[in-house]
Amino acid sequence: MFLSPYFSKQNQSISVSAQQASDFAKKIAQDFNPIHDVGAKRFCVPGDLLFALVLTQYGLSQNMKFTFAGMVGDGVELQFPEQVNDSFSICDNREKTYLQVSREGDVSRCDAQTESFIRNYVAFSGHNFIDILVPLMKQHQVMINPERPLVIYESMSFDLTSLDFVEVKLSLVQQELKIDGKRGDVTLHFELHSGDTLVGTGIKTLVMSGLRPYEEAQMQQMCAAYEGRKTDF
Repeated sequence: MFLSPYFSKQNQSISVSAQQASDFAKKIAQDFNPIHDVGAKRFCVPGDLLFALVLTQYGLSQNMKFTFAGMVGDGVELQFPEQVNDSFSICDNREKTYLQVSREGDVSRCDAQTESFIRNYVAFSGHNFIDILVPLMKQHQVMINPERPLVIYESMSFDLTSLDFVEVKLSLVQQELKIDGKRGDVTLHFELHSGDTLVGTGIKTLVMSGLRPYEEAQMQQMCAAYEGRKTDF
């Protein structure tokens, strides 16, 4: 299983160390958000890794929705029940909820299909900042705080018309930013294709906090710092 280096499992308890989380973010998702760095002040495990662990544990359902309810810290023990219904939560051993999942339709447990789905989704997700969020902020003339950049993963859902595919590719079809004071709600609509065939659609939502008036020089510095981290890695 390609995710094996990025988590530890004992019975039905799964934990992710800061190093494992950082390695997943950089090696698999190409996500260089400093919040996933070992030793980061506000460190959290990537939401995409939690999403990937759910698919690996419970299979790929035709219709799924993931709602993130909390930031997972270094080494937090998460309980992945052996049996789940169509609606379930991933909690720690104190019953604090971090992720809520709902699912419907047929379920696939094909390892190759699940791996392709995970790899392509998290690769799409890892490019969100430079390719999608920066142009959106420029368009709306707002930006996150360069000193404390915070973009939180809120939810993701997808609807597949068929599970009759192995390889799948994601493409962005629409993006929206709604601003409420210092908060920005981002909605990304994407399509899933297998070759030339449309096999599904999906929606991802993010929250940007601490919005302020857009300043081109500061934004360029932020982008340069992000790209510099990528190059250094």
